Parts: sequence; C-alpha cells; structure tokens
Amino acid sequence: MNQKQKRTLYRIIISFTALVVITLICRLVDLPVLVQAILYLIPYLIIGYDILRKAWKGIRNHQVFDENFLMAVATVGAFLLGEYTEGSAVMLFYQIGELFQSVAVGKSRQNIAALMDIRPDYANLFVDGEIRKVDPDDVEIGSVIVVNPGEKIPIDGTVIEGRTSLDTSALTGESVPREAAEGDQVISGCISMTGVIQVRTSREFGESTVSKILDLVENSSMKKARAENFITRFARYYTPAVCYGALALAVLPPLFLLLTGTVGWSQLWPVWSDWITRALTFLVISCPCALVISIPLSFFGGIGCASSKGILVKGSNYLEALADTKYVVFDKTGTLTKGVFEVTGIYPAQGFDEAGLLKAAAYAESASGHPISLSLQKAYGEKIELSRVKEIEELAGHGVKANVDGKTVLAGNAKLMDAEQITYPSSGQEGTVVYVAADSCYAGCIVISDVIKPTAQKAIQALKNCGVKRTVMLTGDSKAVAQKVADELGLDEERSELLPADKVAEVERLLAQKSGKERLAFVGDGINDAPVLSRADVGIAMGALGSDAAIEAADIVLMDDDPAKIALAMKISVKTLRIVRQNIVFALAVKAVCLVLGALGMAGMWLAIFADVGVMVLAVLNATRALRIRADE
Repeated sequence: MNQKQKRTLYRIIISFTALVVITLICRLVDLPVLVQAILYLIPYLIIGYDILRKAWKGIRNHQVFDENFLMAVATVGAFLLGEYTEGSAVMLFYQIGELFQSVAVGKSRQNIAALMDIRPDYANLFVDGEIRKVDPDDVEIGSVIVVNPGEKIPIDGTVIEGRTSLDTSALTGESVPREAAEGDQVISGCISMTGVIQVRTSREFGESTVSKILDLVENSSMKKARAENFITRFARYYTPAVCYGALALAVLPPLFLLLTGTVGWSQLWPVWSDWITRALTFLVISCPCALVISIPLSFFGGIGCASSKGILVKGSNYLEALADTKYVVFDKTGTLTKGVFEVTGIYPAQGFDEAGLLKAAAYAESASGHPISLSLQKAYGEKIELSRVKEIEELAGHGVKANVDGKTVLAGNAKLMDAEQITYPSSGQEGTVVYVAADSCYAGCIVISDVIKPTAQKAIQALKNCGVKRTVMLTGDSKAVAQKVADELGLDEERSELLPADKVAEVERLLAQKSGKERLAFVGDGINDAPVLSRADVGIAMGALGSDAAIEAADIVLMDDDPAKIALAMKISVKTLRIVRQNIVFALAVKAVCLVLGALGMAGMWLAIFADVGVMVLAVLNATRALRIRADE
C-alpha cells in the first residue's frame, strides 16, 4: 500500500471502531436525539470528509453528478431523517470499496511495471580507455558502451567485442536465452547474463527499443475501446437521470397520495419520510462505480497480460478489434520467413564469371539494409570500397541502380529487367532471383533462398482455430517462391510480385469483402509495409527485426517476431472482452433488481451498500483476472 491508501485504512479502522462504540452506547443509554446525532457525526466525518469536500468542489465547478455527489446526498439525507447508523455505515463501506479498488488498480499497475521493468538506470560509456557511468540520454550515436553480466543493455547497437547470453524475457516473454557475439545486433532492455560485451550504439536512447516500448505501454490507455467509450457516455447520462429519478421518487408519490386523499396533511410527514428514505436508498444503489472502474481495469489488465508475453498493444481499441478479426494478411519476408537469406546459386551470362557477377551485385546493393542486399554482401565476403559506388538509386518494388567503377549496374527482379528493356533468360530456379545487368547488358542472375520460420505453420493453424476465415500472403517475390511458401504453410491465398501500392490495393480488395463487425489484420515488418499497416483495421508489426516505420505505423508490436503470438493476442482479446461483458451484465442486472426493490420499499440501506460496494468489489476482482490469461484458455 502507498501512504494515501494506508491513511485511508487507518481512517476506516478508527471510524469503524468509533461507530461500534457509539452504537453500543446509544443502545445502552437513552441519549437525546441531538446528542446521538453529534456522536454519530464523529465517525461519519472521520471517514467521509473527503467525499463531502469532493462533492462540494464538484458543485462549485458545475460538475455535480458523480459518485461523490450521490454518496453525499444519500448519507446527509439519512442523517436528516435520523438514520444515523445507516448514514455512517454507507459512507464507511463506500470508503472500504474505494480502498479495495485503489489497491487492486495499484497492484495491476505494479504487475505491469514489474513485467516492463526494462528502463536502464545508467550506461557504461567507454571513452579514452576509461569507463564512465552516465545517463543513457547522454550517450551519442556511434559511442561504445560496456555491458557487464547482470546489466541491462541501455541502447540499441552492434556488438564489437565479446560474447554473452541475453535474457530477453522482459521484451519477448520468452525464457530461452539468446546468444550474442561480435557483429550481432542487440536491443535495449535485454540483460547480459554470462559475459562482458562492448556495443557500438546505433541510436540515441530516446529512439531505442526500450524507450519506444515504454512509450507504447504508457500511452496505450489513451486509445479507448468501444466498451470504455460506452461506459463514459453511459455514466454521463445515467447519473443525472438517477438523481432526477430519486427526486421524483421522493416527491411525486407523497404528492399523489395527498392529492387523491389517501393521506391527509397530518399523516404526510411519516409517509414523505418513508419515500425520502426510498429515494436515498435508490441513490446509493444507483452509483455506477462498478462499471466506471472495472471496465477500464479489465482492458488495462489485458494489455498488461499481452505485454508480459512480448505483445505490445497501443490501445484497448486495438485489443478489442482483435476479437473480431476474421482476415489475417501477411507479408512474407521477415514475417513468415526468417528474413535470413543465403546465396544458393550464381549463374553468370556468357562473357561474365561468378566472382565478377557477385561483386557487381554486392557493390550495387551496398547502400541497402534489405535482407537480400545483406546476403549478397555477406556472400561477396570482401570489404566494399564505397568510393567506387556512385549515384545509387532505390527503385521501389524493382531493385537498385548504381554506378560501379563507371558502369551502370542494375540489380533486382524481372520487372527491373523488363522496365529497362533488357533481354534475360528465365532462371527456372526456386528462390528469390536477383537479375544483374551492366551497361544495359545482361550479366547473369543470383539465386537467394529464405527460410520459413519454425512457428509459421503452427501460427496459421492456430489462427484458423481462433475463427479466422481467411489467411492471405502478399509479397513482392516471384510467383514460384510465393506459391511454395503458401502451400507449405497452408495459406488460403497468396499474391506475388507486388509493389507497395499493389499491397495496399490488395488489402482494399479484402476489406471490401468483410461483413458486419469483421476486422482485417495485416502483419509485416518492412518500411514498404507501413502504408498497409496503417490501412488495415489492425496493423501488427514484427518488433525485433522490423523497421522503425513499420513499428510506428502498427497498432500491435510482436517483440520476438513470432507469428504464433498473433493467435495468443486474439485469445487475450477474447478473454478480456468476455470479462468486460460479464462485469457489464452483472453490474447492471444487480443494480436494476435492487433499484426496483428500493423504489418499492423492499430494500433498505444495507442492501444498497451491497448493490454498490459489493458489486464494485466483485467486478474489480473479476477484472483482475485479465492479468492472468494463459495461452491454453
């Protein structure tokens, strides 16, 4: 408990003790009514002074109708009618419910904070042979930092010396360590377990993975689900309605009985007093705390549960949309496949040799960070002299064009050859084919193969088990490669040889096929996927290897690039919404029954306390279940 919660607990204990003692005294000693009222005011004010202050502040600020106003009117009214015990007890139990709710919400936040405790406190900056402990914000791009065993990697970068095992559980939810050695990229938030490594930073701390994750989690509550927006609108109209309803209940029935001659003026006060008591009970029962508190808490718990499993959801509206997702569209490279390409064949044209062909392709692709380009550079194996490469031009969906040693070199797919009117033979090879031309003369082709992720097939089957109607793959790769991957994974549909604009058009086509509340999710990782991620109902990006643009455009980020996590995210979404609906139905049903009983005089203040505090406690307990959703649920 924090200090505020402890103070509230002390007030509850003191107020409860005083109430019991005063009740016993009043039962044993025949005290004047005024003395009893003054005595009962002691526990009432101890426990309720802050509620009265908030209610008064709301009236002054013209924001009258809230739960503080309802409690203030109900309890003050009870005192004016001589129901001192009930008035004090209502305020006492209301504060007990508020304390319970505060502790539950705090516990939820602590659980999420513990799961996402990835912000590093410092960085070991290596300067002039010395190590200085500095704030991560002060480390510039290109600096060298040292990470010792047990320390968090503070900033993204590349290992330049050393080897270690990395604990990535805070980011990905996976307990299996990952090995990192010289040349490997590492991301902030991971913990070095076994060795000392030196890392050359590739980003500033504010742009690093850990900062972006923390920002996503902190801002997730800004984007509300329909259920949350419904409760906000509901409370805005509901509270004034019940206040006016209570006023009508207190005034109209006695007035009707008086006008019809059922009661006379001499009998009016006892009858009126009874209806005022019913109206006050009506007010206590009607307090919407259970809904206002438990619904956001349920979504907060669901987002926290997803975060603990390496699934970052940017808002409860996206978590809600996942439950209605019936179409899932995938990019291929880096999403369903590892994105780790290897050169598996070199086929030079007449007049060229393998070494020259590979060298020309590697130099032309030297400025690109695309997996295909990196595989060409890796296969070449020698240091690339950048001074020999000029006028590099990226041709989206086609390849690259560059001036290498004074020659115009083209490296890309068949569309590039067609666009440049270069004659080339069909390769007939399975895999990604990079065609190369020099000075408008066909030089040969290089075949590169990708590897399907081990969990990809399982991911597709899990999605179908979750009720997904159609799984589709969109790729810029060749028809043969796309068909092979689609058949192996059991995808319903594939579209190949697509430009970024073509992918958007395909998503538009699929969006037009939806019906009703159905949603479409797109899963990708590259810069060219950003427009499609934004266009889909739910954009899902691969966070470990994905580009910054893709992660920024996405609504959900998978931190370990595992497509199987999509089905898990859908299960978390469905379970969270089930809890939300349970709370809405339960709270409204109990309150509706109790409101009718209260209006008919069949329910007193004690039932009103259960209808308010009891329902709120049960709803909050149910909401906290969202924090503990298992994959097999």
